[in-house]
Amino acid sequence: MSDMITADLVDLDLSADTKEAAARALAERMVSLGRVTDLEGFLADVAAREAQMPTGLDGGIGIPHCRSAHVTEPTLAFGRSAAGIDFGAPDGPADLVFLIAAPAGADDAHLTILSSLARRLMNSEFTDALRSADAAETAAALIRGDEATAPATDAEAAESPAASAAATASGAGAPQDTAAAPVAASAGTAAADTDTGTGTGTSTGTGTDTGTDTGTGAGSPGSAERPFRIVAVTSCPTGIAHTYMAAESLESAGRDAGVELVVETQGSAGFTRLDPEVIAAADGVIFAHDVPVREKERFAGKATVDVGVKAGINRPAELIGEVRAKAARGEVTSGSAPGTPVERAGEAGEGYGTKLRKWLMSGVSYMVPFVAAGGLLIALGFAIGGYEIKSAPSVMTHFVWTQTDSWAALMFQIGAVAFGFLVPVLAGYIAYGMADRPGLVPGFVGGMIASTINAGFLGGLVAGLLAGGVVMGIQKINIPAVLRGIMPVVVIPLISSAIVGFLMFVVVGKPIASAQKGMTDWLNGLSGSNAILLGALLGLMMCFDLGGPVNKVAYTFATAGIAVSNPSDSAMKIMAAVMAAGMVPPLAMALATTVRGKLFTETERENGKAAWVLGASFISEGAIPFAAADPLRVIPSSMVGGAITGALSMAFAATLRAPHGGIFVVPLIGNPFLYLIAIAVGVCVTTALVVVLKGMRKPAGQASAAGSASGAAAAAKEDRQPVAA
Repeated sequence: MSDMITADLVDLDLSADTKEAAARALAERMVSLGRVTDLEGFLADVAAREAQMPTGLDGGIGIPHCRSAHVTEPTLAFGRSAAGIDFGAPDGPADLVFLIAAPAGADDAHLTILSSLARRLMNSEFTDALRSADAAETAAALIRGDEATAPATDAEAAESPAASAAATASGAGAPQDTAAAPVAASAGTAAADTDTGTGTGTSTGTGTDTGTDTGTGAGSPGSAERPFRIVAVTSCPTGIAHTYMAAESLESAGRDAGVELVVETQGSAGFTRLDPEVIAAADGVIFAHDVPVREKERFAGKATVDVGVKAGINRPAELIGEVRAKAARGEVTSGSAPGTPVERAGEAGEGYGTKLRKWLMSGVSYMVPFVAAGGLLIALGFAIGGYEIKSAPSVMTHFVWTQTDSWAALMFQIGAVAFGFLVPVLAGYIAYGMADRPGLVPGFVGGMIASTINAGFLGGLVAGLLAGGVVMGIQKINIPAVLRGIMPVVVIPLISSAIVGFLMFVVVGKPIASAQKGMTDWLNGLSGSNAILLGALLGLMMCFDLGGPVNKVAYTFATAGIAVSNPSDSAMKIMAAVMAAGMVPPLAMALATTVRGKLFTETERENGKAAWVLGASFISEGAIPFAAADPLRVIPSSMVGGAITGALSMAFAATLRAPHGGIFVVPLIGNPFLYLIAIAVGVCVTTALVVVLKGMRKPAGQASAAGSASGAAAAAKEDRQPVAA
C-alpha cells in the first residue's frame, strides 16, 4: 500500500461539514498529485456510489469510494474531522473519513490491499491509533501497515500512542486476528492472509474451531459434539470496502458466538468458491449482499438468512442468532436459495406493494429493449417501403438484393419477430423477479399463451405473477435431499409450466382477453376532450419520476398499444404523446441552463449541455441531475410542461409508430410540424417555471448539492428508480 497513500493524502484537520465537501477536499489532494484527472467527473462517480447506499459505518467511520475512469492509479486519502461528518451511519457522524479511488480497470493486487484495509477498519486498535495520530506521516504509515516512523522534525512522535500502536494495528496490511487468515484462505477471499497478530479463537471451515457452542436452540448441529457451522457470502456494488468489512464483522461475531463461520467474499478482485464439502457440512447460510450472489444454488437446502451488506457489518451477532433459530425450526430452502433479484435490490421488511411494483418493473425493464429494437426496425421498414410493406411476402421466399422494398420488408419482418417477444419476455422476467431463474420457464410459457389467446399486455402481467407465485410455492416445500439436484432443472419447470398453462388456457385466459379487447376498444373510441385529458395524464406520468416506475407505466401502456401488426390510430396518438412529454424535462433543463446559467452550479451547466442530446433522443433521465438537486422546483415544473405537451400532441392528432427515437424519428410522425410545436411549448413552459422558481430562492447551498445531483443521476440511470422529492 506504500504507493497508494502518502502524507500528502492525509488531512488530520478536515474542516468540511458535509460528505460532499469532505469528498471534494480529499479528492483535491488526489488531483494535485495527478492521481485523479477530472475532479468533477470523479466526484460525480463518488456521489453515484453514495446514492446507491450510504457509506457511513458504526464507530465513526465514513468510506466514500468508487471505481472511476478519472482515476489514474489506486489511491487512498484519509481525513480526520473534529466536528464529525454525516455519512448516514446509524450511530451518528464520522470522524474518520477514507476516500478510496480505484481505476475502472483496477488490478487484483491493488484491490486486495484495499480489501485488507476494509477488514482492518473493524479493528478498534487500528481506528484508535488513527484518532491519536499527531502527524500526517504517522497516520499514513498506520494505514499502509508500515512500522510507524516519526517525522524528521519531531523525534518525540516516535513514542506517541499512535506509533506504538502501529505494529499491532497494521498486521502487515491484513486483518488483526489469526482467525481471519484461515477463514480468508478457506473462502478464497481477496484479503491478505499472512498476518501473525495475536487473537483468540479460530473460525475456519475445517472443523477445528477451539471455541464452544454457546448458542441455544440450534438442534443437533449446535450440540456439544461439534460447533454450529455457518457459511456466508458478502458482496457490495463496488466490491471494494463493504464486502470485506462485512466478512470481518461476521467472522469476529462467529468467534464470539463459538461457531465455525467461513466467508466467501465476492468482491472486485473476483472470488474463489467455498469448498463444496464446507458448504455441505454447514448448518446455515448468511447472505449479506447488495448485488446478486453468484452461483447461489450451491447453498440450497440450508437454513438461510438473506440481508443487505450493511446488516452484515452492523448486526452480525443478530444474523447468526437468526440462522441458528431457523436451523432449530427446520426452516431450510429447497431448489434455489431465497433472495430473488427483486429482494436483492430491496430492503428487509419491504411491503407487498413495494415488492409488487419491483416485480412488474423487473419485467418491464427487460421488455423495453425488445420494444426499442423491434419498434425502430418496423419504423425503418415503413420509412423505406411505406405502410403497405406489412403485406409484403416473407423474405425467405422473395428477397432481391438490389430492391429497396426487399430491404424494407426485411427490417419490418425482423422487427415484427422482435415485437413477438414482448409479452413472453414481460411475463418471464416478472416471474424471474419473483422467483429467480426457476421462474423463467413457466413465465415464458404463460406469456406465450397470453399472446396465443390474444390476452396481450394484461395477460402477460397475470401470467408472470402466476408463474412467480407457483414457483415460490413449490420452493417452500421441504424436498428430500435425493431430489434437490433435479428440482431446478426438471421438477420445477415441469410442474410450474403445467399449472400456469392450465390456469391461462382454462381459467383466467378468456376473461383477460376480453378485458384486453375492451381496453383496446375504449382507446379506439377516444376523441375530443377525452383524448386531450388522457394526453395530459400521460404527460404528467412521464415527467413525475423521469425514468422511474411511474414513467415506465405510461411508456409501457403506450408501447403495448403499438406492439401489434396493425396498431390503431388512437394507439399511435398515445405513443406520440408519451414520447413528446418524455422529451420535455431534459430539453427544458438544457434551455434553462443556457438562458439563466447563473441560477445553476457549474456541474449543472455541464449537465445541461448533455441534456440537449439526451432530451432530443427521448431519454428523460437527462433531467435527473437537476431534479435530484432541486426536486421541489424541477419536478412540478417538468410535470406542468409535460402535461401541456401531451395534451397538445393529442389535440394535434400526432401519431407515431416507433416506440423510441426522439427527433430522429420525426419523419415517421403524423403531423410532425404540430408535434414539434407541442414539444416546444412544453419546453418553454417548464423552462419559464424553473427560472422563476429558482430566481425566488436564496443561492446558498448550490455548490454542495452539485455532487449529489450528479451521483443521483448515475444511480437512477442504473436502477431506473424515481427521484425522491
